[in-house]
Amino acid sequence: MDTELESRIGQALEDAKPPSPKTARSIIVVGAGGIVHDAHLPAYQRAGFPVAALVDANLQKASALAEKFGVPLATNSIDEAVRKSPKDSVFDVAVPAKSILDILPLLPDGAAVLIQKPMGDTLEEAEQILALCRKKGLTAAINFQLRYAPNMLAAKRITDAGLLGDVHDMEVVMRVYMPWDLWTFLSTAPRLEILYHSIHYIDLVRSWFGNPTSVQAKTVRNPQTPRLAATKSLITLDYGDWKRVLIATNHGHRYEGSQLSYAQWEGTKGSLHAVLGVNLDYPKGRPDTLSFAQPGEDWKLLPTKGSWFPDAFIGSMGSLQAYVTGAASSLPTSVEDAIDTMRTVEAAYIASERGGVPLKRE
Repeated sequence: MDTELESRIGQALEDAKPPSPKTARSIIVVGAGGIVHDAHLPAYQRAGFPVAALVDANLQKASALAEKFGVPLATNSIDEAVRKSPKDSVFDVAVPAKSILDILPLLPDGAAVLIQKPMGDTLEEAEQILALCRKKGLTAAINFQLRYAPNMLAAKRITDAGLLGDVHDMEVVMRVYMPWDLWTFLSTAPRLEILYHSIHYIDLVRSWFGNPTSVQAKTVRNPQTPRLAATKSLITLDYGDWKRVLIATNHGHRYEGSQLSYAQWEGTKGSLHAVLGVNLDYPKGRPDTLSFAQPGEDWKLLPTKGSWFPDAFIGSMGSLQAYVTGAASSLPTSVEDAIDTMRTVEAAYIASERGGVPLKRE
């Protein structure tokens, strides 16, 4: 790698920072589950985002979590949280998808809210959520946080600087073992892998290339987890004849030394390879990394810091806060945009159900 290229990559890495408000507003977190414990609250502590209240139907759970993270109020009442928190507080609704439509009506009209993905269990629910947000005048975003992971921010910055040339190939590959039993509500979910996992990668692809013209997909079940819905998928997103985009996942791979968790981009001038370490040895995880290569040369590990969990959650909340405080002019994961991620998910399920082209018979 020549000195000029190294300097340009260094500058891109320096510029790859998550969005953030000049002055953070207080946050009212609705939900006290594992994702709040593992990602939301640690991220907000790192970023210096103040959390004013923690709300959960299970007051004991909310109180224990609030005590651990120094949150001043734990309650089972959204009304109480609103009364006892600053008037301009931002809401972080981190509940299962089926509960979103029950929670949003309880928020003040005109509030700012970050909603945990997915945007409902179905496209129909997503459309209802969108309509409700419009009716209540909510400034609402969906927590599609992968695009804000440190190595993803860096990859996008490097690409935007022209260092990959014309990007013509993107693939996301997950060959890992995911202990689905950690999420009890998924045991009866009719849709699993695409809706709750590959949705991250679909949204990531959309953040790079926009909406595909069509979707081809097949999602299948695993005989090792016969009580679960499909946990393995192959999704191809159509961006024309000059770009290959695919997502390949297998969440039942128990074999040591052959697990994979990465996103990779190939351009006419260079390629990027990003390891998503959280999926490796889950839930312990491994470090995220980002590597760069030019045609015919060895890969070079780039000096990125941080990981998808919890650092990406700084970006998703920071993006919402930057927008509502006027520090940013756009809200990339707004419900108006996220509905297209849900439409892409729905298209993948429809494609899987319809199947491929039958072989011609004699």
